Amino acid sequence: MFIFFASFLMYLLLVWSGSGIPMIEVAIGLLLATAITFAYTTWHPERKLSRRGLDPRRWFGFVAYLFGPFALGVAKANIDVAKRVVTGKIRPGIVKVTPELKSDVARTLLADSITLTPGTLTVDIDDAGGFYIHWLYVEDENPTEEQLYGNFAHWARRLAE
Repeated sequence: MFIFFASFLMYLLLVWSGSGIPMIEVAIGLLLATAITFAYTTWHPERKLSRRGLDPRRWFGFVAYLFGPFALGVAKANIDVAKRVVTGKIRPGIVKVTPELKSDVARTLLADSITLTPGTLTVDIDDAGGFYIHWLYVEDENPTEEQLYGNFAHWARRLAE
């Protein structure tokens, strides 16, 4: 259901011109969303379609995460990176952490949150769930989650698992 609605809404956003959406575009969007959903179930028969993504509590939780902890983390990281650029105190390196996330959605949310935060970049995720992260200033070769990306993993678990 989520894939259907996400595809449909994305199409409507793409064709929206500000003055309304013609009914023919709505019909085309419904046909495309149906085709995309059918293709997904054909390509990934082992994955069951779920309605969890349609739960409004998840959407409100995601918005709360975006404008709360994530925005605060990005602001802190911007200040830290600016100080490091001015002072020249950098010690770049790649570190590995294992946040033990179960779902692909949670891993993607965490990887994107890390990458969007200045000073860190998710380089790879191995099959065991280990994240390889390029860090602008490596404080510790075996960092804790809190040192590296704060409470992002907690929110990824809460929103996606």
